[in-house]
Amino acid sequence: MKNLHRHLIAATLLAGLGLGAIAQQAPTTPPSGGPRMMQGQPGAHDAARMERFRAMRAERMAQRLAVLKAQLKINAAQEGAWTTWTTAIQPVSRVQRPDRAEMQRLSTPERIDRMRALRTARNAEMDRRLDATKTFYASLNNEQKAVFDAVGMRFARKGGMGGGRGGHGGHG
Repeated sequence: MKNLHRHLIAATLLAGLGLGAIAQQAPTTPPSGGPRMMQGQPGAHDAARMERFRAMRAERMAQRLAVLKAQLKINAAQEGAWTTWTTAIQPVSRVQRPDRAEMQRLSTPERIDRMRALRTARNAEMDRRLDATKTFYASLNNEQKAVFDAVGMRFARKGGMGGGRGGHGGHG
């Protein structure tokens, strides 16, 4: 127990020293020419960056779906259910958040109502995806259900069912 205690204290001290050194080396102003989005100054290149991000995410999702389809051994009779499910789980364009200026003009009760409306829309979208997954799952045979139970939900957590927060998927 004493050894464990010593190791924990030593690790804490080293971590503290390391963080202190990093904090001293960190620049106090953002580097010029750095990502404007990270500096809070959206620029024209942000739209292009988001498009590339969406394209990469769509490509990764297509790859994961192809792997899942192979693992499930989807047959010709299940092809329609597969297509319906994969279409249903595609990310939809997110409701754009109101800008800060607009939110500041609202009273607190109005902001709360806006947040509730956004939450209701997100929940409805999630329910639609979940219902589609249950319908697809019902079309699988027992062997496929076992594979989906083992693999499919890992797929869902990685953002395949609409972003989850698998890669912080709340953006985009």
